[in-house]
Amino acid sequence: MSVLEEAGELRKLWGGFWASRLLLTANNYRIFDCLIKPQSANAIAKKLKTDFRATEILLDAITGIGLLKKNRGRYSNAPIAAKFLVRGSAYYHGDILRHANSLWQNWSELDKVIKTGKPIRKAHDHEAFIMGMHNIASLKVKSVIKAIGVGGVKTALDLGGGPGTYSIEMAKKGVDVTLLDRPETVKIARRVVKKEGMKNVDFIEGDFLQDDMGRGYDLIFASQILHSLSEKDNLRLLKKCKRALNKRGRIVIQEFHLLKDRAHPPQGALFSVNMLVNTDGGRSYSPDEMKRWLSKTGFKKAEEKFMGEAVIIQAFNLR
Repeated sequence: MSVLEEAGELRKLWGGFWASRLLLTANNYRIFDCLIKPQSANAIAKKLKTDFRATEILLDAITGIGLLKKNRGRYSNAPIAAKFLVRGSAYYHGDILRHANSLWQNWSELDKVIKTGKPIRKAHDHEAFIMGMHNIASLKVKSVIKAIGVGGVKTALDLGGGPGTYSIEMAKKGVDVTLLDRPETVKIARRVVKKEGMKNVDFIEGDFLQDDMGRGYDLIFASQILHSLSEKDNLRLLKKCKRALNKRGRIVIQEFHLLKDRAHPPQGALFSVNMLVNTDGGRSYSPDEMKRWLSKTGFKKAEEKFMGEAVIIQAFNLR
């Protein structure tokens, strides 16, 4: 690789925010909702009450990165935008982009965070965060529940269950599910579950570190919550989970994949930075770390499997 090519690779890193900011701004203005049918830049500017010159430059750049098509001065959604960025589409991802817009503001304080070691949350849109989790989980929920298996499971706890995406899928399999999360999150989850018409999902409003999570579960599903906590708090939580499980019940953890070196895959290492910016003690954890916690808290037969960027770990309560 030549020096010029190496510099080009470096530029991809330092200039990556250009396209990211472009997409977030377009989503904030609901550009893609406006372009289900071809429209001119002037028509879009009038509808959004934005500056014409700025709007035209924005639309051209969005076309340049492949999210729009332009024909004779009129713009329309490219297939990927129509699939993921138009409200009401089956695979809508606009909520997670709104959450990313909040993360943008928090990540912009990374210099200060490195100095102090303390999170700085300048922005947070809770509705966007929770529904963003639904955007992502909806794409893989069937394969995840199939992978963990719920045959023979009568009762399950969806720990920190967010919008209820996994609760709904387990309920469809005949499992009586309890979703535990904070009151402001449960309010959203009730709405999502009601829309799906599920009757066998109950709710507990509370803090899973502090409040009672109930008893008598065959399965506890902890999806993408350990990374928000410190090692000390994760050990506390796993002890509570063990007490809440039936004999021979199991816990299933879903987390981002991270190797022992904590640097690879890069997405797992980058997510640790996200937790540095947004939490007091969280980061990504390797499967070996999580299995060590499970052993320390009395779980047995811990095993792991990988699904894309995620790792799924299960262990049993054989007391």
